[in-house]
Amino acid sequence: MAARGVGLLTRLSLRAQRSQVQCPLRRLLSCPGTVAADLRREEQSSGSAETGSEDRTPKKRFSEVQNERREQAQRTVLIQCPNKIDEKKFLKFLSQHGPINSHFFYESFGLYAVVEFCQKESVTSLQNITRTPSLGPEAAIPFKSRYFNLKLRNSSNQTCELSSIQCSNQSSPSSKKLYQLLCCAESVDDQLNTLLREFQLTEENTRLRYLTCSLIEDVAAAYFPDCAVRPFGSSVNSFGKLGCDLDMFLDLDEIGKFTAQKTSGNFLMEFQVKNVPSERVATQKILSVIGECLDQFGPGCVGVQKILNARCPLVRFSHQASGFQCDLTTNNRIALKSSELLYMYGALDSRVRALVFSVRCWARAHSLTSSIPGAWITNFSLTMMVIFFLQRRSPPILPTLDYLKTLADAEDKCIIEGYNCTFVRDLNRIKPSGNTETLELLLKEFFEYFGNFAFNKNSINIRQGKEQNKPESSPLHIQNPFETSLNVSKNVSQSQLQKFVDLARESAWILHQEGKDRPSPSSNQPWGLAALLLPSVANNVSLSKKKKKPASERIKNLLDSIKSSGAENSTATNGRRAISTQA
Repeated sequence: MAARGVGLLTRLSLRAQRSQVQCPLRRLLSCPGTVAADLRREEQSSGSAETGSEDRTPKKRFSEVQNERREQAQRTVLIQCPNKIDEKKFLKFLSQHGPINSHFFYESFGLYAVVEFCQKESVTSLQNITRTPSLGPEAAIPFKSRYFNLKLRNSSNQTCELSSIQCSNQSSPSSKKLYQLLCCAESVDDQLNTLLREFQLTEENTRLRYLTCSLIEDVAAAYFPDCAVRPFGSSVNSFGKLGCDLDMFLDLDEIGKFTAQKTSGNFLMEFQVKNVPSERVATQKILSVIGECLDQFGPGCVGVQKILNARCPLVRFSHQASGFQCDLTTNNRIALKSSELLYMYGALDSRVRALVFSVRCWARAHSLTSSIPGAWITNFSLTMMVIFFLQRRSPPILPTLDYLKTLADAEDKCIIEGYNCTFVRDLNRIKPSGNTETLELLLKEFFEYFGNFAFNKNSINIRQGKEQNKPESSPLHIQNPFETSLNVSKNVSQSQLQKFVDLARESAWILHQEGKDRPSPSSNQPWGLAALLLPSVANNVSLSKKKKKPASERIKNLLDSIKSSGAENSTATNGRRAISTQA
């Protein structure tokens, strides 16, 4: 029981600490109209998921954001700096090569600066005055990159009257800090929005991810000019949290792309190329060479592993300067399309991301998910479950994938490796939902819905948004939205699924009990989402009643009785703060 009170302070002191945590230290000098300014405006609008609020600002397509971010990264440099540096003199020195659009500092085994110039020519100018270091008895491998090391000619002159460098935060809050923030929130809705703000990728972290891809692209371009290294997955789909891995793929589709306008007469030119037995062999050979190049010549790339016999061959490495664990694949276009679909779902309604982040955090707190491959439910599967649940609401909060396909035009048509990946790409053509349910109600109903879901016979399908008979015997079946013959949760074992069901039922019961009995705000007990994130809460509930009935059966009966006797009360939740005395 002592663990439940860890880090819980008085309401006044928590509120003071909360105001400090929610003001991240940053150094951004972004001009109006830039990607940084656009994203900051989006963060302000999505910072709280108010029910029924509608953002009238035109929303950018996923491809537009990707292209703008990539172009921004190409104008950006990464500089390792001395621990003590005069920021004004540093910026004045760099400004000799052209105007600076924005910059920020962060710490990762040293002090680093990310500096975005207004023109690409400024980067070239800086490279032209940079020298290859002299390493004494060791030899340096010359490589002209955009990753620099800054040294001071006379460090003694720089140590006087230095203002402290403010570094942007690149990590999520500790469990203690998170509980403090959640316990001083005004409502369960406020708790979910607070968790989203604290865990979502910041503007600086997003820029650092695109810059890392751009630096890897510079290495790959030595072999494959006109290639592109694009981030996908959690780094770009709007559901990534601080500290998540950086997935990227080497896009070679633009190399030698046939353009009819450039040909004339009866002649057709083709490149001389090497032939290999299959596309998989080609992928393995390409990644083998790129992996070797990163290992031998890539600045900051360490721990390179070439995992070429996996279903999807990849190169895994750590990028030391950014602190990211990176996975590089090639021509993984379906994964990028999945990222675009999730990006759209996250942008359609402000409640989606808040609910997904909270469910994922709840699952991790109870060891339902893990960073180690195994029989656990993945974050992607949980996201699919949340989307499916929101499609099942009345009225639906999210449209089905099939409906998005009906809105597509000729420009949106997309066939990848024989799979139909077509859906409307313009967010402004999708009508907002009329559903006004609170996040508190949605969280409670999510746990109740899947606590009673017939996993033994039904599958989850966001393409049609309805329960269907399982095509196979896997305990949990979630259809891949594009490669429809695949089950994205095939790895999940029966015991892990049962653990999820039991915990979902217990969490629903806890939220129902809090809705019925609200103690005074002066209580120091964790409540709402904070109570659900403490494993001891769920364990204590089940253990205290173990002698009567199995936990899952007992709670299922409780939920049924609560729902039948107080349906009107449960749907009229006013969203105010609740603290449970039943836990």
